[in-house]
Amino acid sequence: MQRRRQIIQWGAAAAVAPATLLARAQSFPAKPIKLVIAFPAGGPTDITMRSLADNAGKILGQPVIVENKPGAGGTLPAQQLQGSAADGYTIAQIPLGVFRLPYTTKISWDPVKDISYVLNVTGYAFGLVVPADSQLKTWTHFVAWAKANPGKLSYGSTGTMTSPHLTMELIAQQLGLELLHVPYKGSADLMQSILGGQIMAAADSTGFAPQVEAGKLRVLNTWGAERLAKFPDAPTLKELGLNLVQNSPFGIGAPKGTPDAMVKRLHDAFKKAMEQESYRTALARYDMVPMYMSTSAYQKFAQDTFAREKALVEKLGLAKPS
Repeated sequence: MQRRRQIIQWGAAAAVAPATLLARAQSFPAKPIKLVIAFPAGGPTDITMRSLADNAGKILGQPVIVENKPGAGGTLPAQQLQGSAADGYTIAQIPLGVFRLPYTTKISWDPVKDISYVLNVTGYAFGLVVPADSQLKTWTHFVAWAKANPGKLSYGSTGTMTSPHLTMELIAQQLGLELLHVPYKGSADLMQSILGGQIMAAADSTGFAPQVEAGKLRVLNTWGAERLAKFPDAPTLKELGLNLVQNSPFGIGAPKGTPDAMVKRLHDAFKKAMEQESYRTALARYDMVPMYMSTSAYQKFAQDTFAREKALVEKLGLAKPS
């Protein structure tokens, strides 16, 4: 009789748990949400994500507060998720560098299994720029100078193991160049450095667009499948004889174990926020576009990208010792 009573009690408790979760999900969010992004204030990521967060906050009925956490190749927000409660109140930008991390650094978590993927929101367009008064007028000049001066042509990127860094290393490998890489925490710092004459070139997302339009920088090439509308005179890498196309989708993740109903609430709000004109206008400033992936599609993208990035890191000889 006592055993039967215990079974009934367990069954009642099991029935209450989903009801409690449902109630929490229905009242979610009941306080502000923190969105951690991987790059400093003032850069293209910060500006576009703040626009998206502002839109999403109005839809959710609670502010979405942006916290900048730059450094470590854009992987710090994802690492922060590993110690955050799975309650939907801490979410993070997931740049492509997250999927390279286990191949270059010893970590105790899995980028595919230990993040709840919410949705993808956009992606970076990339290119290489030099100061407007640089002697490196074209890509041909860049390559010739680098070959004549091994290890002396300095270029900056938004961090070690980021897409700009790895793409430039692939280019150097294909062309037999020895370049001097200088990492920065984000586009804002990188732009200050190239404008101040500390480096000769910058590989970056199109956060450099305002400086190009102001006549301070010149674009040598862009890295998409086609030329960018904003820089129609800048050739793609493929046009320059390099079989490389680099774009870098990024989205939003939550801690592992975040209830499905909360993930759905976040997904629906941010998807609607993506569709608003203010966000599209902010993206267009940097030649970026909305790049939506659903929760399931983004999870599949994470799995596929994780496998693909392993091959890239190994090809460049940057994998950590086993």
